Amino acid sequence: MPTRSPLTVLAPLPRALLLGGLMMASVPAWAQQSVSDGELQSIVVTGTYAKNRRTVDSESPVDIIGARELQASGSTELATVLGRVLPSLNFPRPSGADASDAVRPAQLRGLSPDQVLVLVNGKRRHASAVVNVNGTQGRGSAPVDLNAIPLSAIDHIEVLRDGAAAQYGSDAIAGVINIILKKGAAGGDAEIGFGEYQKRDGKQVSVRGSTGFNLGDDGWVRIAIDAADRDPTNRAGADFRNPADPRYGKVNQRFGDPDTKPRVLFVNGQYRVNDNIDWYAFANYGQRDTSAAATWRTFGRSTIYPEGFLPLENSRSTDTSLVTCLRGEASGWRWDVSANYGSNEFKLDLDNTVNLDLAGSSPTHFYAGKLKNTQSLLNVDVAKEYAVEAFTGPLTVALGAEYRHEEYEIGAGDLASYSGSGAQGFSGFRPINAGTNSRHNQSIYANLEAEVTKQFSASAALRHERYSDFGSTTSAKGSARYAFNDAVSLRGTASSGFRAPSLAQQFYTITTTNFSVVNGVNTPIETGTFAVGSAAASALGATPLKAEKARNYSLGLQLQPTRNWTTTIDAYRINIDDRVALSANMTLSQTLKDTLAKQGLLVGAGRYFTNAIDTRTTGVDILSTYRWESSKVGRFDFTAAYNHNKTALEHVNANPAILTANGLTLIDRQTINRITVGSPKDKFSLATDWTQNIWGARAVVTRYGSFTVPQNSVALDQTYDPQWVLDLSGSVKLGKNWRLSAGIDNVTNRYPDQVTSAGNLNNNGINPYSGFAPNGFNGRYYYAKAAYSW
Repeated sequence: MPTRSPLTVLAPLPRALLLGGLMMASVPAWAQQSVSDGELQSIVVTGTYAKNRRTVDSESPVDIIGARELQASGSTELATVLGRVLPSLNFPRPSGADASDAVRPAQLRGLSPDQVLVLVNGKRRHASAVVNVNGTQGRGSAPVDLNAIPLSAIDHIEVLRDGAAAQYGSDAIAGVINIILKKGAAGGDAEIGFGEYQKRDGKQVSVRGSTGFNLGDDGWVRIAIDAADRDPTNRAGADFRNPADPRYGKVNQRFGDPDTKPRVLFVNGQYRVNDNIDWYAFANYGQRDTSAAATWRTFGRSTIYPEGFLPLENSRSTDTSLVTCLRGEASGWRWDVSANYGSNEFKLDLDNTVNLDLAGSSPTHFYAGKLKNTQSLLNVDVAKEYAVEAFTGPLTVALGAEYRHEEYEIGAGDLASYSGSGAQGFSGFRPINAGTNSRHNQSIYANLEAEVTKQFSASAALRHERYSDFGSTTSAKGSARYAFNDAVSLRGTASSGFRAPSLAQQFYTITTTNFSVVNGVNTPIETGTFAVGSAAASALGATPLKAEKARNYSLGLQLQPTRNWTTTIDAYRINIDDRVALSANMTLSQTLKDTLAKQGLLVGAGRYFTNAIDTRTTGVDILSTYRWESSKVGRFDFTAAYNHNKTALEHVNANPAILTANGLTLIDRQTINRITVGSPKDKFSLATDWTQNIWGARAVVTRYGSFTVPQNSVALDQTYDPQWVLDLSGSVKLGKNWRLSAGIDNVTNRYPDQVTSAGNLNNNGINPYSGFAPNGFNGRYYYAKAAYSW
C-alpha cells in the first residue's frame, strides 16, 4: 500500500483505502527502508533477511501500513488505529476492569494478545507489566502496550500475519507487528488536534511533532514528541436500584473511556563510524497517567461518603527503552550487533475511596503498589549472499544468536490499602505478594532464502532456545512461492512455534474483591490470584507452566491482473497446544477455605494460570487494492479487505483431583468460550482515498462481525449483532507548509447492542454496553487538526 511521509497524527486525509487485514514481512535492522508514496509494491524488512524483498515477492502474507493510514482517523492511540485498518486485529475498550482500563490488550487473528510479537525497527519490544486478570478479552495475558508508541515517531508499520517463532522466538504465533521509526535529518512537522464526542464528553487535545538534526557530515538524530489530554467518556445508565438512596435516579457510575494523559519522547539516530561500520540507536521515555473508575459503592457503607462513592484508580505507566547497535560488512558478510533494554512500570493509587474496616479513620487516598517488567537482550546477526550456479538468484544465508534476561517485580502498597478488606475498588498488593523474579534464555538460529528460478522461491528457518525456568524448545519454518506468470502466484508456509509463559503469568499474585452475580445480585468475593508455583496454587491442584506449542499453516493466492490492481487471498490454520490460560474464579468449598486459611490466606475464591487448553484457529484474509488516476479528477485508491476467523476447542486437560473432590472446575465454560467465540468472527472494510492537488478525502465503512459474551450458564450468553461504522475525513493544503484536516468517526452514531438484563449482567442497567464491543461504545466523534511541515 502506498504511504505518506508526514507525521500528522490524526490527519484525516490518508489516501489509499485500507481496509484490512494487512500483512507484513520483515528484514533485519540493516535493511530498513522507508516506503515510497508512489509504490504499490514496497520493500519489506520483516520476516526476511534477503535484500530488496518486495511485498509482491513475499512468501508469507505481508503488508505495509503507511503514515497516511495511521493518521486516517480521529484517534491518537496506535492500537485503536490498527484496530480500524487491520481486519484481523481486534481492540475492544473494556471499562471497570481495573488496570485493563489503562493498558488495553489487542488481539491478532482472535488469539491471545501476548501471542503476537511486537518489534520496533526490527528489535523486540518489551511487554507491559500489567496482567489482564478480569473478565475482558485477553484475560490472563500481559502483552506489549501498543499505545505507549506514539504515531508521531512512526514512518510505517509492517504486519506479518504468519507464525514466525523460528525467525524471532517466543510470542510470534499469531504474527509480528514491526514498527519502523522515522529517520533522517531532513524535514519535520508539528500538529495540534482537537476532538469531542457527540455526547459532549471525551474531549481530546493532542500536540505532536517530529524533527531531525545532522550529526556533522556522518550522522543524524530524529526526535518525536507526543502529548495528549483525553477526558473520560461516560455511557453509564441512571441508578434506580434503591428508592431510599439520596442519589436515586442519578448517574453515579462512570462507564466508558478513562481520563488519560500520555507524554512520550522518541529518539532515533545513526552515525557513520567509518566506511564499514555504522552505529545506530533509538530510545524512548514515556509516561501515561490514567484515571479509571471502579464500581460505585452505594450509600450507607461509609460515614466519610454517606451518599456513596466512586473509587478512582489513578495509575502511572512509565515506559523506558534503549537499543544501541553496530552494523557493517566484512568479507561479504553483513553483520549487526545490538544491545536492547526495555522496561514498563505500572504504579497504582486509589482516590475517593475508603477502607471500610477502618471506618471513619480511613484515609481516602491509598498507594496500592506497583508492577514492573524488564527485559535486556544481546543479539548478533550475520547474513551473506552466495551465488549458486543452479539458482537464478543468490542464496541468502543468515545466522544469529540471542541472550535475553527478564525480570518481573511486584511492589507492595501501603498498609491501609490491603489491611482488612482493603481499599474499596482495588485492594493493594500485600508484602506476601511482593518480590522480584527473573529468568534468562539463549537462542541460536539460521535462515536460508533463495530465488531458485524466476518463478520459484523458497526459504527455511530453524531456531533453538533454552530457558532457565522450563527447558529447551526448537522451532522450524518452511516457505515457498511459485509465480505462474506476472499476474498469478501461489505461496504457502508451514511452521512450528512456541510461546514461553511470561514471568507475569508465573508469578503474578494478589488478593482482590471481585463481583459475581449470586441470586441476581452483584456480590463481592475476596479472590486470590496465586502464583502457579505457590503453596496455595499447589493446594488447588496447580502444576508448573510449560511453553505453548503451535503449528502454523497458510496457503495464499496472489493476483495482479493489472499494474494498478492487486488481490491476495490467504487461508490459515493455527493449532496451539498447552495454551496458557487463567483458570476460572473458583468459589472455594469450606474445606479449601480452611486449607488456605492455614497459609494466612482468607479468601472465598481462587485462581491460577494453567496449560489446560488446546485450540485450532482457522481463517482467511482477503485484501484487494485498486488505484485509478485522472488528470481531471485526481487519484483514487480503493481498498477492500476481509477477515474471517474461527477458534475451536480441541482438548481440555483432566480436572485436578482435588478440585473434583470439592465440586470445582479449573477450566469452566466461560473461560473456554471467551477464547472461542468472544472475538468478532469476521470484519469487512471498504475504503476510498482521493487526492487532487491541495485537496484530499477519505471514506471508510467497516462491518464488525458478531461475537458472543459467554457466561457459565448458556441461558445467560448474549450474541451481539454485527455493527456497521462509517468514518469520513478531509484535508486541504494551505500554501507549501500548512495542512488543515477534519473528520467524523462513526458518522451515523452507531452503538453496539446493549447488554440484556438477564442475570443482572448489566448491573441493573447501570452498565448498558459490553466491554467486548470491538469498536467501543462512545458513539460519534468529531475532530479537527492543523499541521505545519517543513
